[in-house]
Amino acid sequence: MNRHLDSKEMPSMNLIPEIETDRLILSKHQVSDFPALTKLWATESMVRHIGGVPSSERESWMRMLAYGGLWPLLGFGYWAVREKNTRQYIGDLGFADFHRMVEPKVKGVPEAGWVIAPEFQGQGYASEAMSAALMWLKKQKKHKQSICFIEPRNIASLRVAEKVGYVVDREIFMNGCITVLLRQELDVA
Repeated sequence: MNRHLDSKEMPSMNLIPEIETDRLILSKHQVSDFPALTKLWATESMVRHIGGVPSSERESWMRMLAYGGLWPLLGFGYWAVREKNTRQYIGDLGFADFHRMVEPKVKGVPEAGWVIAPEFQGQGYASEAMSAALMWLKKQKKHKQSICFIEPRNIASLRVAEKVGYVVDREIFMNGCITVLLRQELDVA
């Protein structure tokens, strides 16, 4: 038997947990999410503080593939955010390790990120979903902290980060811009 195909060594592809909150469901991405995900990431107002350039359809497809790939590689990743009543896709959030070339070094530290479609913003969905995601991460007891990077003019995301327990660590220079690095200590005891 080819050892690369030995199922005992292969991570499970069904390891993306589904998390339910009062109003939301965090679940794995599905191909049926692709049109809404593409629209979301092509919206200028959505990417203004996340690189500033709308994503092409191909870039959105690669993003969706990466979301699924994070889980078997890292044991954490991104979820599709859905309204509980309608099961409608409304955004993405979760954790990644993007191997960012920044100081201080953050390799291996779960980096939180979230994006909610404009028509669903202002309802507390990002805070509700990130709170649930962080609770899941804490229960894993594998990481001492989580971080996030937020562009200083992205006041809404800074508020979400504060609300779910992140605190400003420092400003850093990343991708040619000043960015706020926030941290949250996770109880691993």
